[in-house]
Amino acid sequence: MFAKEVYIRRREELKNSVQSGVVLLLGNGEASINYEGNDYAFRQDSSFLYYVGLDTPNLAYILDIDNNKEFLIGDELTLDDIIWMGNLPSLKERADAVGIETVLPFSDLSKFVPDTRKFHYLKPYRYRNKLIISELLSKKPDDAAQNFSVELTKAIVKMRLIKSDEELKEMADAGQTGYAMHIVAMKMCQPNVSEREIAGMIEGLAISEGTRVSFPTILSMNGQTLHNHDHSGILEPGRLMICDAGAENVNYYASDFTRTTAVGGQYSPKQKDIYNIVLKTLNDSIDLAKPGTTYKSVHRNAYRIIFEGLRDLGLTKGDTEEALAAGASALFMPHGLGHALGLDVHDMENLGETFVGYDDEIQRDTLFGYKSLRFGKRLEPGHVLTVEPGIYFIPQLIAKWEQEKINTDFINFNEVKKYLDFGGIRLEDDITITADGNRFVYEKRLPVTIEDVEKVVR
Repeated sequence: MFAKEVYIRRREELKNSVQSGVVLLLGNGEASINYEGNDYAFRQDSSFLYYVGLDTPNLAYILDIDNNKEFLIGDELTLDDIIWMGNLPSLKERADAVGIETVLPFSDLSKFVPDTRKFHYLKPYRYRNKLIISELLSKKPDDAAQNFSVELTKAIVKMRLIKSDEELKEMADAGQTGYAMHIVAMKMCQPNVSEREIAGMIEGLAISEGTRVSFPTILSMNGQTLHNHDHSGILEPGRLMICDAGAENVNYYASDFTRTTAVGGQYSPKQKDIYNIVLKTLNDSIDLAKPGTTYKSVHRNAYRIIFEGLRDLGLTKGDTEEALAAGASALFMPHGLGHALGLDVHDMENLGETFVGYDDEIQRDTLFGYKSLRFGKRLEPGHVLTVEPGIYFIPQLIAKWEQEKINTDFINFNEVKKYLDFGGIRLEDDITITADGNRFVYEKRLPVTIEDVEKVVR
């Protein structure tokens, strides 16, 4: 938790950003794994954490803007709760710790649903909260979920996108753990080691230094599968291992890095060619990210570097601008260049990816690959985002494009098919936009050149 004054200041700013009515922020409850009482590790809703700071379940926050009053809603622990889960400060003591004066039982929540005034709530992403809102409003769950407050959503996105100095320190802390996780993964990237063993080691490190991994670890030789959570492989000489992993620190801020390591620490000439195109894309994209620049334009430039780099290797052909307009580079990178990062690894995407990454000025593209960019807005100081270009050889996608004659003017399919067993390479760093450019969120950059990665493995 931050100091009480941080939460008071945030709630005051929220009150000034929403014109009138009643604001409800629902905290999360416990979620069962396979039966009641056997629960997933509790994770509080990030917006509730941002404004209230309390990470215990079954709480709600009410802000009555018109009457300038706020309330913490919840129930005191029962004796049974204390026996099984331990004691906590009283609800009043927890409210005092974050500067909320009045507490009420959860049964009083319905009293704050106004008949005529606006009732602001965020789109629920957990079914428990969807049911609570539907009961409050006497609407079907899906109808209640779709009637969320756009005004509140935009106000929260605007605030949370700009990271304070306190938040950046938390993210640097999460980055330090992420750094350690990836160094361990590189050192363990040896022939005959199981993917599961490496994933287990680095996830254990995240737990030992924070709360958990910031998302399920992606670690696999089959890097052509973008979100590959299968860890059943045994590392083989000559192959590449993608490790996309990060940590969540004790105050729930996330890190998110990717490195692609040659098994045994020796990249082949073919692997080096592709790796260096991705590395150039990463470094040039970081250089371009500065205030006033749209991340959408940085994404498009990443496609330019990838297309021209592959053209030098004979895999692509033709005019660059025409190829970019046709979306040819998306065969090799079907995903976006990056996303916002903060209390969520894909920050605030539960509020709606379009609200977070786009606005009235910058609209999402519809072309394959381009439309997968999660964050395209004009960059501002305080934004924190990932930069994660990649080149992948996805056999099914290559076969589809060749069969349907998609972008045949720009793709040398006979050459591309020589890479069907290549896998994929992705590299990712976290940056924060500053007044005159950007910097890494963390103090020390992970090894990223071929020479430095090989040195770590050896």
